[in-house]
Amino acid sequence: MSVRIDVWSDFVCPFCFLIVPGLEELQGNYDISICWRAFLLRPPGTPPISAQRQAMIEAERKHVKHLARTRYGLELNPGPIGINTLTAHIAVKYAEAHAKGNAFHSAVMKAFWQEARLIDDKEVLKGIASQVDLNGEDIATAWRDSTFASAVGTDINLASTYGIRSVPTLFFDERYLVIGAPAVSSA
Repeated sequence: MSVRIDVWSDFVCPFCFLIVPGLEELQGNYDISICWRAFLLRPPGTPPISAQRQAMIEAERKHVKHLARTRYGLELNPGPIGINTLTAHIAVKYAEAHAKGNAFHSAVMKAFWQEARLIDDKEVLKGIASQVDLNGEDIATAWRDSTFASAVGTDINLASTYGIRSVPTLFFDERYLVIGAPAVSSA
């Protein structure tokens, strides 16, 4: 019997990036399905990041780089601080509708955290779509079709209903809520 894991995350959250390898490992060893849920750390209209907050984020990134290297053997080259990820979340909903949600989500995470790509740029997202066998031009329909933006809104509202205020947050079979990025052990 498959275990469903709903994962609220945002592409610019370093700990959301760090859970991807662990979830992929779990998926390889157990019968689980992952449902990525949108969470916007910087929703549209959010004021600019203060210099103090920018410095805190940069310090946190140094720690995350160390964790990524030691825990997963990954080198990070993160994208810019302070971008809005709504466009990327809408594109994920499009990819899910075409059975490519997990692959697209992972590719966007890699693009941001390892390739310093601007994932708020629609042309970049079209290129990522092509990498996972989606038509890059067709994904542009996602930004014109309110269905996909509505799906993002549903995720955000559901997070609010559950009292989710930080990411990553994992919800196992709609019964067990885990907040944070726990280490995965196959043992």
